[in-house]
Amino acid sequence: MDIKLHKQATTTPKIRAEIQAAPSSISDSELARQYGVADATIRRWRYRDDVQDRSHTRHNLLATLTSEQEAVLIAAREFLRLGLDDLLVVAREFLNPRLSRSGLHRMLKRREVPTLAELARQDAGDREQPTHQRFRAYDPGFVHVDIKHLPQMPDEQQKRYLYVAIDRATRWVYLEVRRSQSAEDARSFMKRLVEKAPFKVEKVLTDNGLPAVAVPSWTKRSLPMSA
Repeated sequence: MDIKLHKQATTTPKIRAEIQAAPSSISDSELARQYGVADATIRRWRYRDDVQDRSHTRHNLLATLTSEQEAVLIAAREFLRLGLDDLLVVAREFLNPRLSRSGLHRMLKRREVPTLAELARQDAGDREQPTHQRFRAYDPGFVHVDIKHLPQMPDEQQKRYLYVAIDRATRWVYLEVRRSQSAEDARSFMKRLVEKAPFKVEKVLTDNGLPAVAVPSWTKRSLPMSA
């Protein structure tokens, strides 16, 4: 097979395959150190179904995100209820460091993603007060975790899942895209969440999807989510 690498590629197809085959117990940062690349490079290839470079030519000059990245951001927006500027911080940290504010805004408009006000009205129909308005009442370490199914892209062979966590007090966010909802993947996510958090995780809340075995034994767990 004739495989052409982009001029600035830092990995080969062989290395990309090794990255994809790495067990979930090995963190992105550990793989990055092992192969001498950035964490973002590991995240780019670890959850892909292929090892070939995709064209850098954009089919839509207004688009700065792939369809997969857009799906991640839309799911994150629905769960985290972040404003445009906060969502941009998350997008740049985990998906595309060069994403512009205007590019993100255009994507949300194009995909007809509800505004925060519209989401709040939806919440009001389900409960007396939206959960995200009560976050400030808690001390750091009160973390809400959820797993979201991501839409399967036409060129993908399997589903992907968004693991996302937000601290109720500080609004600190951590997320990963994974290939399954297995207990092993959940434990691996929670391990890295605890390592990355700038505070001690005291209590984990979840609406669905997170296996009990994934929650560290020294934390308290609430299921379903309580206020």
